[in-house]
Amino acid sequence: MQTAERTRIDDGITARLAAFTERRAALKDANRYFYLQPTKGVTNHRVTMADGRDMVMLASYSYLGLIGHPRIDAAAKAAIDQYGSGAGGVRLLTGTTDLHERLEARIAAFSRREDACVYSSGYVTNVAIVTALTGPGDLVLMDKLDHASIVDGALLSGAKWKTYRHNDMAHLEKLLADSAGEFGTVLVVADSVFSMDGDIMDLPATRELCDRYGARLMVDEAHSIGSLGATGHGVEEHFGMYGSIDVKMGTLSKSIPSVGGYCAGETTLIDYLRHYSRPFIFSAALPPACTAAALEAFDVIEDEPWRVARLHEQQALYSAGLQAQGWDTMRSSTCVVPVMVGDEGKTMDLTRMLFDRGVFVCPIVHPAVPRGTDRLRTCLMATHTDEDIAQVLGAFEESGKALGLI
Repeated sequence: MQTAERTRIDDGITARLAAFTERRAALKDANRYFYLQPTKGVTNHRVTMADGRDMVMLASYSYLGLIGHPRIDAAAKAAIDQYGSGAGGVRLLTGTTDLHERLEARIAAFSRREDACVYSSGYVTNVAIVTALTGPGDLVLMDKLDHASIVDGALLSGAKWKTYRHNDMAHLEKLLADSAGEFGTVLVVADSVFSMDGDIMDLPATRELCDRYGARLMVDEAHSIGSLGATGHGVEEHFGMYGSIDVKMGTLSKSIPSVGGYCAGETTLIDYLRHYSRPFIFSAALPPACTAAALEAFDVIEDEPWRVARLHEQQALYSAGLQAQGWDTMRSSTCVVPVMVGDEGKTMDLTRMLFDRGVFVCPIVHPAVPRGTDRLRTCLMATHTDEDIAQVLGAFEESGKALGLI
């Protein structure tokens, strides 16, 4: 049978695809394409590339180095033996198992909240929460550097939304004051640790402003659970402000070595989300292996507090070393440490030189960040050794001097 010929459509999609293809080809021709790099085996403080190279991993979100932990792997394998490979449906109908309920109870206890519900990804979680809690007649106020999933949730919600300048409490207060009495619900949303800059939200001031103006506070703890606070319990522990967040969102794919996301809060809030947030209703439940791995990981974090302490030690050693060489690490005080370059080409060149010296890093350029703020986004892990840190700092110093950046 012959396939009918189709008339080529020359539209905006065609133009976008052509522009993308041309840009990617140019990057590959210049040996500056660093995305979709395949690795083999377990990703930890070191990683094996598909071509066999051994490299220091400096771009992983596995802040506590729990990928491959024997207890977590054993829990995932046992769950497959008991429950099989899938849940077989959405949570609201046939996809809920006692394993899901145990994970949600464990998250609630870890978060010091009454209840929690689990979603299929962190991105979906933010979209689910914002779209379920706000709509036409409401207002969402977001930090300018909030994650894209929060922005997308606001766009889909139908609520009016505005951004306030990054961590600028005076600007947030102005937006709150200007909107007083105008909206049914005002939801202030902020990342706990900002994923591109590595700095921390001003929780005390944000909470005070929400109380003063009658707003709800939602915080995305994707990058703070396991990494922030003396025992890794997040931004509330960091500030000594347990119970200060109305809606706590977190992920199960960073310090927790699984997949998914969650919302923790009061019972009525969580029960409402289970029945009214569309991603919970229309997305398949987490597979048993992922659910069991996440459940065990929360126990491991509390059973092995040395991991959080070690992460903080290595982050301080690494950041101090970079700063001593003359690198700008911006306002970072966490295990997410940006290395500012400011030029896209030099950012790519620095990435190549580090790769050639056995350091796996990720370049962050426009549109992920504003033009002129191109950088490397580096991430520390509790399992990084002193030898790893020394190798990385040596590579940064040699590469930076060769490029005239330090």
